[in-house]
Amino acid sequence: MSSGDSIVDSVVQKFTERSRLGQVKYGKTLDRGDLTVHEWITHAQDELMDGILYLEKLRQVVAPCELRKPDDAAVVE
Repeated sequence: MSSGDSIVDSVVQKFTERSRLGQVKYGKTLDRGDLTVHEWITHAQDELMDGILYLEKLRQVVAPCELRKPDDAAVVE
């Protein structure tokens, strides 16, 4: 099913694939009932901290390239 927005469709496809891989790897879905609220929060924090690390790595990789706006009017810091 298409949303009419290619970006949304791409993200939905990635979520679906990630869910399938998680079910194969862990044998569970997010419908599981064996975690406390605190454990869910801890899982979310761990995932978000990983995301911040990936963003910092990318920032360091692209920093020497001086990202510019398409019209080259200003440098994005």
